[in-house]
Amino acid sequence: MVGFAAAVLRRQQFLVRCLGDHSISSNNLFHSSIKMQSTVSDVNPSLEVDAVTILKSITPSLDPSKHKGQAGKIAVVGGCREYTGAPYFSAISALKIGADLSHVFCTKDAAPVIKSYSPELIVHPILEESYSVRDEDMQSISVKIIEEVDKWMERFDCLVIGPGLGRDPFLLYCVSIIMKHARKSNVPMVIDGDGLFLVTNSLDLITGYPLAVLTPNVNEYKRLVEKVLQSGVNDQDGTKQLLSLAKGMGGVTILRKGGSDYISNGETVSAVSSFGSLRRCGGQGDILSGSVAVFISWAHQRVGKDEASTSPTVMGCIAGSVLLRKAALLAFESCKRSTLTTDIIQHLGRRWCLHEVLFNAVCI
Repeated sequence: MVGFAAAVLRRQQFLVRCLGDHSISSNNLFHSSIKMQSTVSDVNPSLEVDAVTILKSITPSLDPSKHKGQAGKIAVVGGCREYTGAPYFSAISALKIGADLSHVFCTKDAAPVIKSYSPELIVHPILEESYSVRDEDMQSISVKIIEEVDKWMERFDCLVIGPGLGRDPFLLYCVSIIMKHARKSNVPMVIDGDGLFLVTNSLDLITGYPLAVLTPNVNEYKRLVEKVLQSGVNDQDGTKQLLSLAKGMGGVTILRKGGSDYISNGETVSAVSSFGSLRRCGGQGDILSGSVAVFISWAHQRVGKDEASTSPTVMGCIAGSVLLRKAALLAFESCKRSTLTTDIIQHLGRRWCLHEVLFNAVCI
């Protein structure tokens, strides 16, 4: 573990030097390095998993005999008039990693914008917000929305709930019904962003559903802990608290994002501590949600072929976590301080094709 920490420190020092920012003094670099060393050392070695090996084990080889859809069909439920980037980042990341089809179910205002970002996405402009619906029409419109989503539900390998969703009451109500139907159809769900706001206030939507994944950041995690465990976040015994939280929610899988990502389904805790990027631009969580959705679908396919000692949902979270971190590192090495989420997304694809040995994929 000491050797691992030293390697991370050397990488961090190299990245800081690459910034070319002469305002960073050697004293600041020293304190930054000490902080990084502390963060890495705090990870219990027994929790750290061989994330790359897991990623390789669940990634299917490219096979010319397969047909469209077999490598994954993902749907993102999110996108409103204020937020159009998040659902795009999530959906396009799924395609960049290797899913065959990626859908976005969004509001009518958001659809033209999201479509303009990429012709690769299948965009469904069916969701509505309260401002565009009269009170007397809400029931009939919600029924039409659910019926439209249900036409597609059985086709999807995983849903991503929440990127760019917003907090409009009518919109959240409709999405809550979509989640109930997905659960009834045993469709896995990755819940992020405002989807976490929804489930934190309606825990019954995912409690006891082992195919649900929550990907909270520090503030979202705090709200979950306060709601479920009726306590504050305990970083001194974070592993035990994460286990308790996942158990308290009936065995859902929680990917707690941070300097190290911690993943638990209430039975085990795994850590992914590969160093990523010094740049914390918005949108990286959206990449993660789309990535995890793809890897979960692949992990479930693998389980169908052979026995796996690790939950496929947990494996999907581990693979998504390490891939994002590696792509973010490559993007940062290339773009330095100007790194944006779009740069990281581009490196998902480049990493995938240029390093086929690492990812156990054959580029044709």
